[in-house]
Amino acid sequence: MKKQQSRRVLVLDGQGGGMGAQLIRLLAPVLPQDCVLRCVGTNVLATNAMLKAGAAQGATGENAVIYNAARADLILGPIGIILANGIMGEVSPAMASAVSGAEAPKILIPSSTCGIFVAGTEDRRLDEYLQRAAELAVRELSP
Repeated sequence: MKKQQSRRVLVLDGQGGGMGAQLIRLLAPVLPQDCVLRCVGTNVLATNAMLKAGAAQGATGENAVIYNAARADLILGPIGIILANGIMGEVSPAMASAVSGAEAPKILIPSSTCGIFVAGTEDRRLDEYLQRAAELAVRELSP
């Protein structure tokens, strides 16, 4: 009998992991049952914050980003995760390439702290962006 594979939802973050932790708290109770919520931090503080928030599994660093992005079914995080030297230099060019090149759909949260402004986005509070990201994730994973 073939085991049904779970879908992998990957949350990426850096710095202290606050944005990723908030996303995980929003996602954990509403994801479909066949989804596993994983986190990868650019540093150990970010990973620990996301694990404490409820991620099922976590890893840290460049290789973890590259490995998990290639295997994810959905990727969420701040817009800086697709930018070489994003998140104050915590995102290496290899990380940015792996995330932006991954086949998985990506849900990115705008953040002016990266110095990137996306035309067409409204000026909102971070918690509103995170709530919308969680809603988009659930919609993306629904049949």
